[in-house]
Amino acid sequence: MLSDSLRAVILGIVEGITEFLPVSSTGHMLLVKRFFGLGEGAFWDSFVVLIQLGAILAIVGIYFAKLWKVALGMFSNADDRRFVIGVLLAFLPAVIIGLIAGKYIKEVLFNPWVVCFSLIVGGAILLWVDQIDHKPTEYDATKFPLLTYLWIGIAQCLAMIPGVSRSGASIVAAMLLGADKRAAAEFSFFLAMPTMAGAFAYDLYKNWANLAPEDIKSIALGFVVSFVVAVLVVRYLLDFVSRHGFAPFAWWRIAIGGMGLGALAVLG
Repeated sequence: MLSDSLRAVILGIVEGITEFLPVSSTGHMLLVKRFFGLGEGAFWDSFVVLIQLGAILAIVGIYFAKLWKVALGMFSNADDRRFVIGVLLAFLPAVIIGLIAGKYIKEVLFNPWVVCFSLIVGGAILLWVDQIDHKPTEYDATKFPLLTYLWIGIAQCLAMIPGVSRSGASIVAAMLLGADKRAAAEFSFFLAMPTMAGAFAYDLYKNWANLAPEDIKSIALGFVVSFVVAVLVVRYLLDFVSRHGFAPFAWWRIAIGGMGLGALAVLG
């Protein structure tokens, strides 16, 4: 029987690795919990959401200089202000859909069958996008057209289906709208901050009164682990994507989804 601390470390590693890769952190968390018995129950469902703050802070740390410049300039610099508006536009659809259908989505779609099928379908789409004759027109994630930001935000809502991948949906949408691979991946980082911070704040508000001291210790441990791992992933991801594209992640999705379906068919 694994201790809560070891469960927190393992889930923190999975979160840190998968949050910014187009492979679906939520899908991987659900499969890991299902097949390895790592944290079943209401607390561990909240744990998975709350440790995302570690991954958020990894982005803040790595992009601190750029984010600080935007924060200082958004009231006086038109480009900085436009980028902030673009991020908010991209964030807005997830807020609306989450408030309207969030409870239904969790009750109906959060199961391993949906995750596995979504991983495979998403992998196939990622392969297709990676191989098309892509002629990008946008190379700076902070200077996309405002309508592009909105469409990326709408596409991100598909990631409410577990296994789709928040970063994967936003990257595919950005590339189809003219962004190059590096800029598409980088904007998925920026969009993650309000999206994940909102999910963190909402879940903490709902469940704070139910958290025991030992629960907070597990969350803190998972938070630190996810932060450290996410820093390593983000530091190397953009260069990896620029050189190799998204095909390795697509094949990973298809492999994990296929093995998951096989395990579900055999083991139930």
